Amino acid sequence: MMKLKIGIVGVGHLGRIHIRCLQQAGCFDLVGFYDSDKEQSQKIKDETGLKSYPDLPSLIQDCDAIDVVAPTSHHFDIAAAAIQAGKHVFIEKPVTQTVEQARKLVEMVQGTNSLVQIGHVERFNPALKPLREFPVSPKFIEVHRLSPFNPRGTDVSVVLDLMIHDLDIILHWVDSPIISIQANGVPVVSPSADIANARIEFENGCVANLTASRISLKKMRKMRMFQKDAYISIDFLEKQTQIINITDDGDGIPLEIPEGKKYINIQMPDIREGNAIQEELEAFADSVLKGAPIQVPLSDGLRALDTAHRIITQIDERLGALDKD
Repeated sequence: MMKLKIGIVGVGHLGRIHIRCLQQAGCFDLVGFYDSDKEQSQKIKDETGLKSYPDLPSLIQDCDAIDVVAPTSHHFDIAAAAIQAGKHVFIEKPVTQTVEQARKLVEMVQGTNSLVQIGHVERFNPALKPLREFPVSPKFIEVHRLSPFNPRGTDVSVVLDLMIHDLDIILHWVDSPIISIQANGVPVVSPSADIANARIEFENGCVANLTASRISLKKMRKMRMFQKDAYISIDFLEKQTQIINITDDGDGIPLEIPEGKKYINIQMPDIREGNAIQEELEAFADSVLKGAPIQVPLSDGLRALDTAHRIITQIDERLGALDKD
């Protein structure tokens, strides 16, 4: 079996998870890692037996692909170095710190053989699998992604920390330009917004209302979508999906409306648990080794990041105006 020679950059909390997933998958040859934190590098080397590289160029030279799990502020420099060396790159979300950096990566990749996939892991959530064969065409979307407070990740707005997951999914399904964004947010315990709400209107008439909070007493990751003759409920946390179709005939629950009788058909697909991080990494390997389409291309990462920053800018402007009053 062909294996992809890959190295990891960044072995913090998420990087250690990536190490386990790469080792468990049968399609990778994990050659080693690089982390600028020497104490952490020694710790991971002792725990895993993996080779700790002294610098980034040495790791890139020995690999065919690089898995970027370093802090977001370093994503651009690491990915750019790998692309310039002709390597393939997997980049954890968000793709880069700034929209300009993401655009630069898109330009760099054009005309090269480097394949780049972005780690928007919710695309691989088992709850979404039943919808791959379903005609998803939402006209209204309601999202709540809530989490208890965790100091890790508070160096960025909750929009980049949590909401960006749902932005990526919505932008993937709603293939239409954004015509307006209305957003509000409040910093509660960190310098940037800890709770945020955004209302996005698309040219095709779809409206998405997203709420993200990292100061909730409980976790919630739910998305509800409404479209012609259908309602779809997704629970990313519990890995559950409910599809309700309204049809002209059938053996479902009868529904009397002025135009006549329709039927409500409820589907609760069986969902098999899976490791979403391992599956996204395996999909990346399939793209490199077998020519499969990139599941979350660089352009998708750019679009999600651009939308997130538009939301953050509006929140910051509103907060700035309030401070002046």
